[in-house]
Amino acid sequence: MRDDRRLRSVDLARLAGLSTQQIRNYEDAGVLPPAVRTASGYRVFGEVHRRALLAYRALLKGYGPVTATPVMRCVHDGDVPGALALVDAAHAALHEERNALRAAREALESLAGEDPAPPPASPDLRIGEVAALLGVRTSALRVWEAAGLLTPRRERGTGYRVFGPADVRDARLVHTLRRGHHLFDRIRPVLDGLRREGSGEALRAALDARDEALTARTRAMLEGAGALHAYLGDRERLSAAGTTTGSTAGGPGPSPR
Repeated sequence: MRDDRRLRSVDLARLAGLSTQQIRNYEDAGVLPPAVRTASGYRVFGEVHRRALLAYRALLKGYGPVTATPVMRCVHDGDVPGALALVDAAHAALHEERNALRAAREALESLAGEDPAPPPASPDLRIGEVAALLGVRTSALRVWEAAGLLTPRRERGTGYRVFGPADVRDARLVHTLRRGHHLFDRIRPVLDGLRREGSGEALRAALDARDEALTARTRAMLEGAGALHAYLGDRERLSAAGTTTGSTAGGPGPSPR
């Protein structure tokens, strides 16, 4: 494809199945480099805009618009290091998600093989009774509550903590995971997952699905990063050839503004 060909808004739009208004929005947002304007104000795009659009669409699949848009804006502002820093930050965040997922899986596995918790002697227990049942201090239960791991209700009038069967179950799970040296921020997702999914097996399936989703996202990010790398090289080559805008302004353009 010639590097100096003139493209209309509709030509770019057709490449990605977009509307011409979206193309204009992309230029306004800095996703595309500034278009050449004719004397009457019509936009004229070129090869660099086509390649920018393809790179952005590839970035969207893995990074999403919150990262992809400022990455392209940085590139077109001449801040390539800033664009790459945003890419680095996205990969670092994904790494943290993987670490959290791995820790949640390890915490869940540490619960496997545990004997089912016997039902409490009465529907509701006070904090001292729960502490005695688990063999911990009442202060430990208060710390777990302050960390948001336990949410016992308060008795009207006295303000005493009241632990129902679900609260006792959660306290037992926290106790088991703490004995396995799991930190609070690793225990919380497991508790939330068990409450949401209803069982360890259901949570394990949910973690597996999340793992698959992260893998798919990683591959999409790699594809997007490759497209960005290619676009940066294209810009350098087109700039050296003096065709970064694709054309020069001329008479009335072939497409709406």
